Amino acid sequence: MKVSAVQFEFIESEPSDARVNRMLSLVAAETDADLVVLPELWPNGGFTYLLWDSTAQPLDGPLVHQLQDAARAASVVLHGGSFIERHPDGALTNTALVIDSDGSLNAVYRKIHLFGFVDGEPKYLAAGKKVVVAETSIGRLGLATCYDLRFPEMFRQLTDADSDVFVVPAAWPAPRIAHWSVLARARAVENQLPLVAANTAGTHGGVTMGGASLVVDALGATLAEAGDGEQVIRAGVDLAHTRDWRERFPALGDRRL
Repeated sequence: MKVSAVQFEFIESEPSDARVNRMLSLVAAETDADLVVLPELWPNGGFTYLLWDSTAQPLDGPLVHQLQDAARAASVVLHGGSFIERHPDGALTNTALVIDSDGSLNAVYRKIHLFGFVDGEPKYLAAGKKVVVAETSIGRLGLATCYDLRFPEMFRQLTDADSDVFVVPAAWPAPRIAHWSVLARARAVENQLPLVAANTAGTHGGVTMGGASLVVDALGATLAEAGDGEQVIRAGVDLAHTRDWRERFPALGDRRL
C-alpha cells in the first residue's frame, strides 16, 4: 500500500476558496499513491473556534464534492482529513471522510473524543458515538482523529474490528508534539498494526502546529516522518509484513482483560 500523508500548512489570512484549491492541487500530484491522507480541520482550522460556525458545511456540501472529484481524478483512496460538518438540526461535528478511488463516499467518522476540556471542541461540537472501519479496495482503514490517539481502548476496538492500518489526521500543537510521536508508535506497537498520522503545520487561532507527520509499521518502526512546515511524506505499508509479525509474535492472543 503506497501511502502519502499531506502535512498542510494552515494560513489564517488565506481565503477559504484559495485554501481548498491549494489542498486539491496537492492531492492531484499524488497519482502514484494508493492512499492519500489529509490532516484534521484543514479547511476550518483546529483552534479557530469562532470561525467554525460560519465555515461549516453539510455532508453533501461543495467541499465534500470537491474531495470526491479529487479522489476520482487522481485515482486514489482519499482520507479527506476532517472538516466542521453542519447537521440538519444545526449541530456541528468534527467529521472525517474516506472516499474511494471512483469518487464515491466510503465512510464517515465523527470524532468521539473532543479536545478542550471546558472550552474548545466540547463547547462548540457534538461528539461522535461510533467507531468506524472503512472497508476499501486497498484494505480496512481504522479511523481516529487527533485527540483520539490518547485513548488506547478505542484503538483496541478498531483492532478487534479487523483494521489493517490505523489512519489518524490531526491538528496537534507544537508544545505537545513529543506526546504525538510516542502515542502514535504506542498505538501501532500494542495493536501490531501500521499507523498513518497526518498533522498540520502553520498556526491555528494563534496556536503553532507541531508537524511531525509520520508513518510507522506494526513494530513501531518509522517508515516516513516529516519535520516542520508544509510537505508530503510517502511510504510503502506492507500488510503481508504485518501478518507475518503477528504470526511470529502473537501477543494479542495473550490478552486476559
